[in-house]
Amino acid sequence: MKKAILLFVTILLFASCQKSKQVSKIVGNDWLLGQWENKSDEGNLLEIWEKKNDSIYFGESYFIKGKDTLHFEKIELQQKGENLLYVTTIKGQNNDKPVTFVHNDTIEKQLVFENPKHDFPQKIAYSKITKDSIVIQISGIQQGKPSSERFSMKKTK
Repeated sequence: MKKAILLFVTILLFASCQKSKQVSKIVGNDWLLGQWENKSDEGNLLEIWEKKNDSIYFGESYFIKGKDTLHFEKIELQQKGENLLYVTTIKGQNNDKPVTFVHNDTIEKQLVFENPKHDFPQKIAYSKITKDSIVIQISGIQQGKPSSERFSMKKTK
């Protein structure tokens, strides 16, 4: 009986360690949380990230020119098993259905998500520059040519 209890406790400890290993991919990226902004002559880009729990972050992205919202996007950063997923839904695109990008964990010091089957972008990268500065870069093939856009963002909250 003691051996059975010891085995059960060992299995529970092992399972809890495995769970914390999976969650750590998202928790290690708390630097993304908050409100980020890029002001330019073309308009104002805002990205806001909040933590729902240890396996889901919610994000929203807006591009505003004057009083008009030209772009609105809902984002979820999700830990699913061993995978970290970036799931985005853009109003007016893809029949308002979500598009999933998978974390490329071979690239260090960046959050890079890829979906080679998506029209554009195929890659989304977040780079932490300082605690209040990040760069977001989207890239891929657009109209048969390599294309990328880069946004330097400052933390406002």
